[in-house]
Amino acid sequence: MKIVTWNINGVRARIDVLVAWLKESQPDIVCLQEIKTMDEGFPRAEIEALGYHVETHGQKGFNGVAILSKLQPDEINRGLPGDDSDEQSRFIEGVFSVKGGAIRVCSIYLPNGNPVETEKFPYKLSWMDRLGAFAASRLALEEPLILAGDYNVIAEPHDCWDVKVWQNDALFQPRTRQAFRRLENLGFTDAVRSTTDATPLYTFWDYQAGCWPKNFGIRIDHLMLSPEAADRLISTDVEKHVRAWEKPSDHVPVAAEFNFAA
Repeated sequence: MKIVTWNINGVRARIDVLVAWLKESQPDIVCLQEIKTMDEGFPRAEIEALGYHVETHGQKGFNGVAILSKLQPDEINRGLPGDDSDEQSRFIEGVFSVKGGAIRVCSIYLPNGNPVETEKFPYKLSWMDRLGAFAASRLALEEPLILAGDYNVIAEPHDCWDVKVWQNDALFQPRTRQAFRRLENLGFTDAVRSTTDATPLYTFWDYQAGCWPKNFGIRIDHLMLSPEAADRLISTDVEKHVRAWEKPSDHVPVAAEFNFAA
């Protein structure tokens, strides 16, 4: 089974890119972030025509997440628990039946947190604390769990093209990285880093200043795996070539292959 995370950066603006990629890549489950549309505005017909179920948690003009799947989900949960006042659409969870039992797949769009000196940074840290609490509760189920998404976290210095450029950014702040490390310490595995030590290896290139042709990128899109999911991981792939397509997102798909048959 191929499970992919991709920050699409506006699904309506990039529906042609998304459809072309779905036909080429043939993923089984796709976690999209930054769909930037209300649920009713999501271009589901084009995607359903390819045989995918579509579940969304949208927001007008900003944020928004979705799960596309060849399997019919058994359960869909919208919104990260822990703060009923949080109106931002950044989290959706799907439960799917596979041969080996049930798997849980979450599409996550973690807050950016910039500028650091504003309320946006504490919101980011609080959101990460809530994610950690949710993850810990789901681990108790002892099921394969994939937390897939745009984490807006540069976990290690080699995950950015120049540490000096990013050292004051919310994505690379010590408290941000510590929160990410706490998630790993719960028992989650960074799928990509568990399969390769290659550097540079990036998933995002800004549209500005020639970042893509210069390979001035960062790695902020992650698939974090519970032990039960990590045991079934076969391979990963950063589908970098998609960044060179016409009207691309500034992120690229990050894929993981699993064997859930056992």
